[in-house]
Amino acid sequence: MKTAKAARLHSYGGLEAVKIEEMTLPDPKVGEVLVRVQAAGINPIDWKIRAGYLKEVMPLRMPFTLGVDFAGVIEAIGPGVAGFSVGETVYGEAPVFKGASGSFAQALIAKSGNISARPSNLDAVEAAALPLVGVSAIQAMETLGLTTNQKLLIHGGGGGIGSIAIRMAKHLGAWVATTVSADDVEYVKSLGADRVINYRSERFDELLTDLDGVFDTVGGETYTRSFKVLNRNGQIVSLLERPREDLMAQYKVLASIQFTDVTTRRLAKLTELVHQGIVKSPINRIYTLDATAAALRHLERESPRGKVVLKVA
Repeated sequence: MKTAKAARLHSYGGLEAVKIEEMTLPDPKVGEVLVRVQAAGINPIDWKIRAGYLKEVMPLRMPFTLGVDFAGVIEAIGPGVAGFSVGETVYGEAPVFKGASGSFAQALIAKSGNISARPSNLDAVEAAALPLVGVSAIQAMETLGLTTNQKLLIHGGGGGIGSIAIRMAKHLGAWVATTVSADDVEYVKSLGADRVINYRSERFDELLTDLDGVFDTVGGETYTRSFKVLNRNGQIVSLLERPREDLMAQYKVLASIQFTDVTTRRLAKLTELVHQGIVKSPINRIYTLDATAAALRHLERESPRGKVVLKVA
């Protein structure tokens, strides 16, 4: 048993719903590890959970600890865990909705299949920012089967996932277009985007055609309009929208929704890309664990470029 301070919810709501309090963690069970948390990355899903937007599709038993991404040091290993050792620095995910204990805490229980050795060229704060966004981009590239000289459109290229996807796609040799706000035009050009479209003043479906793939991180009307720009047998992967059978039939394309699966294998691939300098970890702002509510508010209100991270230790 281990006692640790954590950011927890007893009810859904606004900033007042986040309680910083002591909790007790059990010893790690089969396939689990106990990690001393050094930093925890914040994602949009965290404030949406706090606000109760996902309570119907993702019912959680109160109270629970918030947080998905983390970086830290293994303190104990449960039965059946191989490939990790006590004292090793790791990163990964530990969300309550996947059977872990939540990452906004001084310590957590994680599934060993959802962690990997931390990139040696990143500190804990930089590493904690990457698991969900990095693996989301990797998984999308895997699904799309992107190869050299193929043409890809990435919606939301200025965001955490979109910016990493641009770098990965260019590394694979693809031609990349992206939709962004005016504030992000120069930023995504610096990432290597070949065609940058300001979604407020331009319509991408009037400017692009015959694309091999679309990676959608926006949803809504942007998703439905994206079918028009694909060539026959092209493919769209969305983080938000379920496949539209009518549009698939009309345009003769493939569509899928991605539920990001953070695995040791994909994290190891992410680590490799970090070591090669292909993936970087831009940090927008750092908060303490005690300031979790303010950190969630910042991400909710500002939609910042770069990641918001809690520095725990």
